[in-house]
Amino acid sequence: MSEPASTTTGAAPRRAVVVGGGMAGMLAAAALSSYADVTVVERDVLPEGPEPRRGLPQARHVHVIWSGGARAMEDLLPGVTDAWLAAGARRIPLPTGLVSMQPRGWFRRWPEMQFMIACSRDLLDWVVRERIAKNDRVTVLQRTELLSLEGDASRVTGVRMRTADGEERVLAADLVVDASGRGSRASLWLEALGVPEAPLEEVDSGLVYSSRIFRAPPGTEDFPLVNVQSDATIPVPGRTTTIEPIEGGRWLVTLSGTRGGEPPSSAEEFETFARESVRHPVVGELIAHAEPLSDPAVTRSTVNRRRFYERIKGWPEGFLVLGDSVATYNPVYGHGLSVAAQGALALSELLAVHGLTAPGLARRAQRAVARPVATAWEFATSTDIHYPDALGKSPSLANRLLGAYVNRLMLTATGRPLVARAFFDVITLSKPVGELLRPAVAIAVLRGPRRPRLTEPPLTPAEWAAVTGAPSGERAAEPSAPDDGARTADATGRP
Repeated sequence: MSEPASTTTGAAPRRAVVVGGGMAGMLAAAALSSYADVTVVERDVLPEGPEPRRGLPQARHVHVIWSGGARAMEDLLPGVTDAWLAAGARRIPLPTGLVSMQPRGWFRRWPEMQFMIACSRDLLDWVVRERIAKNDRVTVLQRTELLSLEGDASRVTGVRMRTADGEERVLAADLVVDASGRGSRASLWLEALGVPEAPLEEVDSGLVYSSRIFRAPPGTEDFPLVNVQSDATIPVPGRTTTIEPIEGGRWLVTLSGTRGGEPPSSAEEFETFARESVRHPVVGELIAHAEPLSDPAVTRSTVNRRRFYERIKGWPEGFLVLGDSVATYNPVYGHGLSVAAQGALALSELLAVHGLTAPGLARRAQRAVARPVATAWEFATSTDIHYPDALGKSPSLANRLLGAYVNRLMLTATGRPLVARAFFDVITLSKPVGELLRPAVAIAVLRGPRRPRLTEPPLTPAEWAAVTGAPSGERAAEPSAPDDGARTADATGRP
């Protein structure tokens, strides 16, 4: 293992620059701070608390951290999970705390297989920012614009930036990390240095998001996350609804619809869409008993877009692209933050082995970042391309065969915990996609579900009554008893 130069006696401290002070940028700063003095360059003014910021309009919609992402963040920032929970976030066991109608039916609420962290995006970011702010090796320059990269096609040596007072200055760096998000200009910066353009791929389903915050009814402190997904095998626009319990005794409710099935921007139509435009009205029925605290917020910039930076031959030393700067996805899968975390962790692991200035570090890191990106990309685009009027490359024969297998797997997951576990291991980015093809899983998929599909959402009578006041027996699905050797559980999945 190479010793960090900044800790070597008599050596000048190593320096790194991170472009972007969002979640990906702060996690990159955490990864780098053991090996260099880090400067984070951020265009916005960052809030001092868990509050919205101008450069992150998508924060108004549902965000979660899947367990694969949460573990990566915990490795980078030990104690961050407890800090989220102390600030009001929920740790939701999966599928125990999930009421989800996926394309092939309702998941049963079996004992915990994976988990997610649920709260507002503002809280997620603020807790991470607070921990980074305590790191003496990290400096955040707010209201500072990155103008260009310094160096040439073989090596990036720093950045040129414009500070808050309008001054232009050059900051030298051993490594520059672009984590500036959807609006990244990395391809233009690299082009100016003579680096070939990275291949670009886009899949656009025309997805629109509309979200409102509600006050959660009393007695719902442990309420599950509830969502109804669309079925891309049916040639109609894909529409979804989600209730995410967030801090402060609130529900964040997000509706989505692809081209031709966009959700409303008006408060009057919000509940109607949730009741009548999706495959099951449960979200509409639940929010009818909750007090709205905000008007709908709408976002239309949801194109799946990926730059294949890892394919560029002769990738320059000293430069890395991370997070949404590499790829953005249909937000319905909730993968963006977890992918960014795993990319930052991959950088940290490479730094531990090779050090900051090892030849080829940036290229190794760019390839490592691409691995979690590829998993999230396949989940998003293999579904979105099938919606009416979607724009993008048609799936190959191999992708169509894999899609057919995944459809069968999703059906089997409704009635076999072995297959459900494999699915949650992969969707939470805890294990690679190959887990879905493991022999025991593949055999179970061929056999199909051992139990009939649920006909109603698996809310317990107590959960339904807490929201609606209805008699405890109404709207309750049949209890979900595991098989394949799992422990016996009631409808909530509790043993």
